[in-house]
Amino acid sequence: MNLDLLFDNLTNPALLFFVLGILAVQVKSDLEIPPSSSKFISLYLLFSIGFKGGQELSHSALDMEIVWSLLFGVFLAVGVSFYTFFILRRRLSIANSGAIAAAYGSVSAVTFVTAVSFLDIQQISFGGHMVAVMALMEAPSIIVGVLLIAIFDKDKSQQLPFNEVVRHSVTNGSVLLILGSLIIGFLASDQQAEGIKPFTTDIFKGFLAVFLLDMGITSGKKLSSFLEHGWFSLIFALVIPLVNGSVVAIMSQSVTDEPGNRFLFAILAASASYIAVPAAMKLAAPKANPSLYIPMALAITFPLNITFGMPIYMLIIQMSSQ
Repeated sequence: MNLDLLFDNLTNPALLFFVLGILAVQVKSDLEIPPSSSKFISLYLLFSIGFKGGQELSHSALDMEIVWSLLFGVFLAVGVSFYTFFILRRRLSIANSGAIAAAYGSVSAVTFVTAVSFLDIQQISFGGHMVAVMALMEAPSIIVGVLLIAIFDKDKSQQLPFNEVVRHSVTNGSVLLILGSLIIGFLASDQQAEGIKPFTTDIFKGFLAVFLLDMGITSGKKLSSFLEHGWFSLIFALVIPLVNGSVVAIMSQSVTDEPGNRFLFAILAASASYIAVPAAMKLAAPKANPSLYIPMALAITFPLNITFGMPIYMLIIQMSSQ
C-alpha cells in the first residue's frame, strides 16, 4: 500500500476530530455537540455537496457515461442489498437481515462527503453526476430490504404497505435535500453560485471536522452495546465493506475511466446508511433491532472506510489503471 497516502489520510484533521470524539467517550468527558447544531451541520453538508455537484453537472455534457453511471448505482444498491441478505439470514432474524441488508445496499452521505474531501486533498476531480448517483442509491436498497422481509417473514401483521415504503424512501429528508440542492445548483448561473461560494465551499471543511467530532462521540457511545451481539455482526461490518469497495473499484472501470468517479463508486458500494435506512426501517420493519444495524454502519463500517478503506480503494484503482 502507498504508505504516504495512508499517512496523509490518517493525519487528516477531519478524521482526527472523529478519533477525538471516540476518545472523549472513553474518558467519560462531557464534550458534546448540541443536537440542534448537529442537525444543522448535517443539513449544511448535504446542501453544500448537492449544490456543488449540480454546478459541476451543469458544466458537463449529458452523455451515455452519466446514464450508465446512474444505472450502475441502482444496480449496486439492489445487488448489495440482495446478496448480503442471504448471508445475514444464516445467523440473524429475517427482520434484522433485511434492515442490515438495506443499510449496506444504501449509502452514507457523510462517508461520501468525506470521500469528496479526500479527492480534494489528492487534487483528483470527479463528475458532478456522482452526487445524483449517491442520492439515487438510497431508495432502491430500502425497497429491496423491505420486500425481502415481506417475502420471508411469516408474520405480516406489523409490515408497512409497499406504497408507504416507496413514498417514505423518496421523500426522506436527506434524499430530498441532496436532490433538491443538486437541481438548484444545476439551474444557478456561475455568477449566482459565486455569490454564495463562501458558504458552500470556503467553510465546508471546518463544518465537516465538527460533524465528524459529533459522529465520533455518537460512535463511541454505541460501540459497547454493539459488541454484546457477538462476533458475526462485527466480522460482517468489517469484511463486507472492504469486499464491496474493492470489487466495485475494479468493476467501475467498465462504466468510467475517471479515477475520481471510480473512487466514489467504490466508497458508495462500501458505505452503509445510518440515517435514511434506520428512519425507514423504524416504520417498515419495527421488529428489526436498531441497536444492531445502526452501530454496525456507524461505529464499525464508517470509521473503517474513512481510515483504511479510502486509501485501499484508491490504490486498487491506480493499479488497475496501469
